[in-house]
Amino acid sequence: MELSDEIIINAPKDKVYAALNDPEILKQCIPGCEELTKVSDTQLEAKVALKVGPVKARFGGEVELDTTGAPDAFSLTGQGSGGAAGHAKGGADVTLEADGDKTILRYEAKAQIGGKLAQLGSRLIVSTSKKLAGKFFDNFAKVMDPEAAD
Repeated sequence: MELSDEIIINAPKDKVYAALNDPEILKQCIPGCEELTKVSDTQLEAKVALKVGPVKARFGGEVELDTTGAPDAFSLTGQGSGGAAGHAKGGADVTLEADGDKTILRYEAKAQIGGKLAQLGSRLIVSTSKKLAGKFFDNFAKVMDPEAAD
């Protein structure tokens, strides 16, 4: 499964980059996030509760950041397990481009799933993934520009 999108964030690039590396901000933005812990400058651990169609599960996983191109670009890879519900692994490449006092965020993500989740069908998985990504970026945009949320 592959997803890509472009989002305009009403904040300067350095603030957007800093927020994308702040576990407290990410925890507020990730749908279903119960725990997010920074293990090191490049590693995070998370616990997330999700419902995908009829399958509801609590996932635990790790995310590894590659900040080689920071603050203009970075990538992340991760994997998680939801017990009997299945497992997922994937990654994303993110680029940030300054546009005056705003930032254009672009991402391309790939994921593979297995277990019960994989049996639900690709259309349900893709639509749920797009919905979750959209919710994350809506939440992120509101955190970055609280006045726009009013």
